[in-house]
Amino acid sequence: MSNRLRRPGRLRHALAVVVVASVGVALASCGSAKESTGGTSSGTATAAGGGAIKIGLLLPETKTTRYEQFDRPLIEKKIKELAPNAQIDYYNANENATTQQTQVDTALTKGDKVLILDAVDSKSIQSSVQKAHDAGVKVIAYDRLAQGPVDAYVSFDNKKVGELQGQALVAAVGDKANAGSIIMINGSPTDPNAADFKAGAHSAIDGKLKIGKEYDTPNWDPNNANQEAAAAITAIGGPNVVGVYAANDGMAAGIATALKAAGLSVPLTGQDAQLDAVQRILIGTQTMSIYKPFKPETDTTAQIAVAFAEGRTPDAKLLPTTVTNGSGNTVPADLITPVVLTKDNIKTTVVADGLYTPQQICTADYAAACAAAGIS
Repeated sequence: MSNRLRRPGRLRHALAVVVVASVGVALASCGSAKESTGGTSSGTATAAGGGAIKIGLLLPETKTTRYEQFDRPLIEKKIKELAPNAQIDYYNANENATTQQTQVDTALTKGDKVLILDAVDSKSIQSSVQKAHDAGVKVIAYDRLAQGPVDAYVSFDNKKVGELQGQALVAAVGDKANAGSIIMINGSPTDPNAADFKAGAHSAIDGKLKIGKEYDTPNWDPNNANQEAAAAITAIGGPNVVGVYAANDGMAAGIATALKAAGLSVPLTGQDAQLDAVQRILIGTQTMSIYKPFKPETDTTAQIAVAFAEGRTPDAKLLPTTVTNGSGNTVPADLITPVVLTKDNIKTTVVADGLYTPQQICTADYAAACAAAGIS
């Protein structure tokens, strides 16, 4: 399986412009939690059968800040660049798999010919994917690989994400590895990405660190993660905890609170480069995160969606490899290589790429840490 390495440096100028504009789009276009429509227009961009192209965008939740702040506005912006008169129907399932199935039905009823789908539950959505396929509607699995006859998949190399997290934790624990145990707090058991993160992390951790407690966390919930961490600290004994694997930054926030309450300062991983995680990394309460340059993922997805909507086959360069989903379907795919984010490269990654400005990061509580890291 081949993967394309997209270096963040290539994004610096473009993303700096896009993010400023896209944040405004995100604020302006928020609809209801269950269903919202990202604008309707008609014009010269046409589907294969004539008429304006119609694309449904279905995202899974709002607790992870990336979806409303970056994924949605960047996808919508790129689609509009490629097909200015495209109709984009937007939905967010708020972590409810049944709601997302209903939203797929709504999108099909409205006549959307392409669905960009980030599944809440990759297995339960299979019947909806099949329904779309039977109706001649193309389905692009975005960021999570859904089951069923999916037409394309765009995401990051998720096993590599977990491997990088695990390697970072092993390195941070260092010579304290024999002094105690780590806690592993994985993502949602219904999320195929979480399974990949977990497998990748274990490939780096097993045999190097002792795992005292391990949890799979429903719905990626930070409160659950906080409670799991607190229970594990009690069970293992605070002084015997030498590190914590957190599958993403949202849960890392809850875990960091539990560690602070227990008076512990140990290595803690994360993922998604959320703003609060960047700040925790600066002050040392989180060791690392995984930075996923969103623009390559969103741009590729938008290009594929527009091609499908216009009745074209996407350029082969957009889908250079294949994956097999949980239902056994072979799916053309693009897997983007992630980037480890630490205190040493915040300035050259998320700041240089325009994901966050120094002003956003360096609030009063973090000003001294920013100065020490050369961020101003």
